[in-house]
Amino acid sequence: MTSHSNQQKTRIMIVDDHPIVREGYSRLIEREPDLQVCAEADSKIDAIKKVMQDPPDLIIVDLSLKDGSGLELIKDIKSQFKQIKMLTVSMHDENLFAERCIRAGALGFVNKQQAAEQLIKAIYRVLEGKVFLSSEITERMICRSIGSDNYTDQSPIESLSDRELEVFEQIGHGETTRKIAEKLNLSPKTVETYRENIKHKLNLENATELTRNAIQWVLENK
Repeated sequence: MTSHSNQQKTRIMIVDDHPIVREGYSRLIEREPDLQVCAEADSKIDAIKKVMQDPPDLIIVDLSLKDGSGLELIKDIKSQFKQIKMLTVSMHDENLFAERCIRAGALGFVNKQQAAEQLIKAIYRVLEGKVFLSSEITERMICRSIGSDNYTDQSPIESLSDRELEVFEQIGHGETTRKIAEKLNLSPKTVETYRENIKHKLNLENATELTRNAIQWVLENK
């Protein structure tokens, strides 16, 4: 009887590199009679492996994982498992990342600080195939799509591509080019190219300015 009722439940996987966060989400989810946590992962590699073994209905993804970017994980899963729905829950700036997550293949974005109030509502909305975003971000995306210039004062950081933004974040964490290359599975030469692109887009003179700006950005977005 139990196994039959479990089959009716929507199966959710949590991908976050903090055990306490995963436990918190699990408790919220397990309170719902029709939801269950079927798997947890703390890294991109671990998540992909578990999805391959037993695909869930929905995946909750953090953007900062110990072996790379949640954004890349979303893209990878979307390309291989179109039926799996995804929801991003992150401390990162919604203005900068929500739209990127939607473009990558997620259906929603919840700020971690609001996860206790918003998570379950977001899960149900995403399971219906609908988008869950704050009203501010929704309005912003609509304005952008119709060419309204209400948001022309965007930060230069927004001009960075997803990969450039990843590299910028890693620089802000004090990682060397070699380390960034290993972590993001890129060649050092490619990382150097990204560094040059970032300097150009952010109008930075040299590597010292790049590092200082990246560190400041990471501290502001913790």
